[in-house]
Amino acid sequence: MSFGEYGEDALAGDWRGSKRRVIREIPAERDLVIEWADTGFCGAVLRVENKLVHLEDYRGGVRLFPLGGGFLLEGEPVVLTAPVAAAKGTARTASGSFAVADQKARVALPSRIFVEGRHDAELVEKVWGADLRVEGVVVEYLEGIDDLDAIVRDFAPGPDRRIGVLVDHLVAGSKESRIAEAVARGPFGAHVLVVGHPFVDVWQAVKPARLGLTAWPEIPRSLEWKHGICAALGWPHEDQADIARAWQRILGQVRNYADLEPVVLGRVEQLIDFVTT
Repeated sequence: MSFGEYGEDALAGDWRGSKRRVIREIPAERDLVIEWADTGFCGAVLRVENKLVHLEDYRGGVRLFPLGGGFLLEGEPVVLTAPVAAAKGTARTASGSFAVADQKARVALPSRIFVEGRHDAELVEKVWGADLRVEGVVVEYLEGIDDLDAIVRDFAPGPDRRIGVLVDHLVAGSKESRIAEAVARGPFGAHVLVVGHPFVDVWQAVKPARLGLTAWPEIPRSLEWKHGICAALGWPHEDQADIARAWQRILGQVRNYADLEPVVLGRVEQLIDFVTT
């Protein structure tokens, strides 16, 4: 019999083997976000003890599951295995850099990195703090950038005294973009680098999967963004203390650079290079 235009014989070759699906094995490294397929429970790995993995969801709930099959990673079935012990001498900082043993913080450079608010500063400190201390870079927050031009003029940057600025919502046509353009055209523009990310707030720099979400909720422009986010997630949001607790909950899910969106990682690294060159 000839199969010709109908393709190859389906029974030819290892037809049994071709049907087998190879399921990946994934080490249960701390902070890996994974789903238990049977119930849909999604959480981040806290630890592994006695062949049980402890998963914490974005509400802080913790459940235990046996290592092995039955897990989904981004919708793909996987087998969860015990984490691999870290090799000695290869420790890394939260930013992914190799840690420098017994390294004392340098005397602060005259250059500075400015960020918009306290939350931005806390996030930068958590991920890049070790690197910044080695380099001697100080990060300060501005409580907004409306007065950035005046702040730059007061600082009077120069070739050995640079300013790097990280801005939220730096998109074409925004207020933030106009402020950045004015600084770049100013008398100190050559010694100032203003970069930013497209997110409304630095909260969105944290990957939503770290909170068990597929995406950050869409908030109407008529609502204050942080209050809207807390309301959408079912978190308290009556006053500023509630907002502060919400941020600490989010920040608590950040362990290293892999938990942040790449666009933010690139901008911060760019600023560090600029002020330390």
